[in-house]
Amino acid sequence: MTVSEKIVELAKRRGFFFVSSEIYGGVAGFYDYGAIGTILKRKLENTWRKYFLGLDENFFEIETANIMPEKVFEASGHLTNFVDPVAKCRKCGTFHRADQIIEEFLHENFEGKSAEGLTQIIKKHNVRCPRCKGELGDVAVLNMMFPIEIGASKETRAYLRPETAQGAYVNFLRHFNILRMKLPLGLAIIGKAFRNEISPRQLLLRQREFTQAELQIFFDPKKMDEHENWKEVANYKLLVLSNKKIIEVSCDNAVKKLKLPKFYVYHLAKVQKFFLDAMKIQKSKFRLRQLSDEEKAFYNKIHFDVELELEGIGFKEVGGVHYRTDHDLSGHQKISGESQEVFYDGKRFVPHVLELSFGVDRIFYALLELNYAEDEDRVILKLPASLSPFTVAVFPLVNKDKLPEKAQKIYGELKQYFDAVYDDTGSIGKRYYRQDEIGTFLAVTVDDDTLKKDTVTLRNRDTTKQVRIKVSKLVEEIRELTNL
Repeated sequence: MTVSEKIVELAKRRGFFFVSSEIYGGVAGFYDYGAIGTILKRKLENTWRKYFLGLDENFFEIETANIMPEKVFEASGHLTNFVDPVAKCRKCGTFHRADQIIEEFLHENFEGKSAEGLTQIIKKHNVRCPRCKGELGDVAVLNMMFPIEIGASKETRAYLRPETAQGAYVNFLRHFNILRMKLPLGLAIIGKAFRNEISPRQLLLRQREFTQAELQIFFDPKKMDEHENWKEVANYKLLVLSNKKIIEVSCDNAVKKLKLPKFYVYHLAKVQKFFLDAMKIQKSKFRLRQLSDEEKAFYNKIHFDVELELEGIGFKEVGGVHYRTDHDLSGHQKISGESQEVFYDGKRFVPHVLELSFGVDRIFYALLELNYAEDEDRVILKLPASLSPFTVAVFPLVNKDKLPEKAQKIYGELKQYFDAVYDDTGSIGKRYYRQDEIGTFLAVTVDDDTLKKDTVTLRNRDTTKQVRIKVSKLVEEIRELTNL
């Protein structure tokens, strides 16, 4: 079995994720999270909140509607530009996203190529339908948004939002006025986005309904080449793809040699630190890749993707840092007729936007795969303690001799400080393995010596090493081991 197949089996068995509406056969591109998966997903989202909202005292989280009127997407450019290339198999009739089919066939990136260009590549290399090996037709384009008709008389045409970003843009001026009229202003949204993917695949990596975590930073474009905390990152080294190799480039050199503005590079460094320091992703599995003009989204002037290396896929985009200029605010100003200018620092202007965008489901899947390990007959999910669904599990060695009562008391004390779980089902070995599989960092076992000497066994998930420790020292010891 491949690692991805093992992840799917583990995800179903332990309640991380599974196909939505499975009893009816499911629909491609839709997944549900189980109890354990939801805990992990919330921890990921909360870690993101704490980290990115902590970058500036003027960064705040908001919550906005999933359904927005058509004019929003006319202003943003999504009605005309948010399209994917589609090719239909002449034999079985299956529709495929053309650039992805070619990428899988030729092992190169073809994102951003025109429909005509993709058609030529398909014919030149005889790219075939992966389902039936039939011939593919000419490439066309398909808008990826889900249309919605609102009301009994269907008087308003709207769409499920394809990104969370527009919710921040349409209400920017209101937030600016409420939040003390200061720039930079960061508006963060963690929420659902919807895209009518042609052929969703690769589990959580490409869905039709998914969760984004985005931070929209509104700033004065005249201050693009400065940041008040620049010295903090000046010598920090970015892991950047260059000439098909990952090289380390200091932030100072990124400004000088790559001709990138300081405001952009500062946040690029902070995004990398999030993955390496907060998510504990191995450096060898991480890279930043600058997109060409052909590849980048229509609204971006500067665009770096955050990519993680996954088995059988290679480096996969899980986020991005996008300099969107004033594209969105100026577009809404034009279509709505409402000025989006601010008066700040003695002048009037339309702010520019730097977007930090992350696919929560993709990062979630990467955490499972990159932390998956096997030790003989034991499966271990070596998540960092801060992300483990449960920090500590508490077991009575046996369900008699007053051990369950003592274990419940210790569990009650520990859950005041940590995410704890109580487990008394099955043999002690099975309980250890069960908790190892969901990533529980530590296990406390209550036995006869607990009643006699007030000590317990504390077991480490990754090493299986066990130590005896006084119950009175448990909280202190767990904090030291987990840094929580």
